[in-house]
Amino acid sequence: MRRREEPPGRSGGGRRANGALENEIVSLLHGAGRALTPGEVAERLTASPAHTTVATTLARLHARGVLERTPRGRSYAYAPVTDEPGLTARQMYRVMEGGSDRTSVLTRFVDELSDDDEDLLRRLLGPEG
Repeated sequence: MRRREEPPGRSGGGRRANGALENEIVSLLHGAGRALTPGEVAERLTASPAHTTVATTLARLHARGVLERTPRGRSYAYAPVTDEPGLTARQMYRVMEGGSDRTSVLTRFVDELSDDDEDLLRRLLGPEG
């Protein structure tokens, strides 16, 4: 019996890996150039999740502050609150806020930077960096 191959981003049982749908939706919205309704998002996804799954995921991303929404007809249209670098910076900040030892976290983060990234960080921090 031939085993069915899972599409990328999916784990066993036909379900997506944690966060895969959210990541695909956010990337899709960044590339769209305009706010999209849940139906428009569902049409553009590589897989075909149920409309309710897309709508729920969009609502959760909105509740977490990743997306903004505006009324459009009987639904909402969703757009990212910031560009991709801004979203990454927000995620990094949120992780930092959740830790108890910021000094250790930042020290380990800087220790893992490439020489080029470390030089960039020094320039961004100013002449004292």
